Amino acid sequence: FYKLALRVVLPVAVGQILHNYSTTVMEFVRSHKKHLKKCQEYALIYIVYTVFCSTFANTDESNNSITKITDILWMGLLQLFLLCFVMVLAWFSLRLLFRDEPRLRIMGLYGGTQKSLAMGIPLINAIYEHNPKVGLYTLPLLLWHPLQ
Repeated sequence: FYKLALRVVLPVAVGQILHNYSTTVMEFVRSHKKHLKKCQEYALIYIVYTVFCSTFANTDESNNSITKITDILWMGLLQLFLLCFVMVLAWFSLRLLFRDEPRLRIMGLYGGTQKSLAMGIPLINAIYEHNPKVGLYTLPLLLWHPLQ
């Protein structure tokens, strides 16, 4: 729990505090929004790159079956099906909650899926830190995020 709080909860809490109580920080963010967005994208690419590297650097002959391309393709197809199912279910659930507000339904549908990789990778790494198969555990998440 300590590692999880340090890697996930603390940065979110500090960000929310700075966002709500520091006008200097908010002015800086507004004036440099374009550059900060690029930094965010590059950081996400770096995270994905390092996870892929650790996934395939730690494979050996005993877990070679999971890394077969057919297994990865089946996992991707299953995730595509699950994502479509969950998105349809979420759309109709949001329609019940926000019947007369289509903008809120759209925001709920697309905004709710955007933190899976940013939160999922630190969670998986905190839980399975010393496990040599941690890269394989993150592979479904790495496929899920682009599908979103």
